[in-house]
Amino acid sequence: MTSLRTLVVMRHAKAEHAAPSDFERPLARQGRRDAAAAGVWLADQGFVPDQALVSGALRTQETWEHLRRAAGTAWEGAEASYDRGLYAAGVDTALDLLRLLDDDRDRALLIGHNPTVGYLAQVLDDGGGDAAAGDALALGFPTCTTAVFTYSGSWADLAPGTARLSGHHVARG
Repeated sequence: MTSLRTLVVMRHAKAEHAAPSDFERPLARQGRRDAAAAGVWLADQGFVPDQALVSGALRTQETWEHLRRAAGTAWEGAEASYDRGLYAAGVDTALDLLRLLDDDRDRALLIGHNPTVGYLAQVLDDGGGDAAAGDALALGFPTCTTAVFTYSGSWADLAPGTARLSGHHVARG
């Protein structure tokens, strides 16, 4: 029997508009505050990631670091793998990366970019979860949005419509 897994799909926090390249855009001051608020919210929900998949872009890496620090001691040992491919990934590629997770990991966090993460959240949703969260998800996926899903199955079998939306949060200060 497979245990119940938790998957958090998150869009990076607000970034600066200017940088040498889009890939190198750092978080704005507001983005750093929002990422920290999201970390507190996730910790308050009892979520501690076994694995974090993070785009290699600077703003997603910084989002992870602010999340991790704000979440407190429970997240001290949490580690992320940075994937340059996730920066430009479409939904199918993001799903493929999640399917590669080891089944000994029950709590995963993916931090990426729109439109991919917003579409990924919509595609994963089985429609039977939290109605208010589903309504919020339908309104869009602004920066520093998290969608929390429960999933029962092997990561290798994660597919569209197989995860249940159990929470939604937009960290905006």
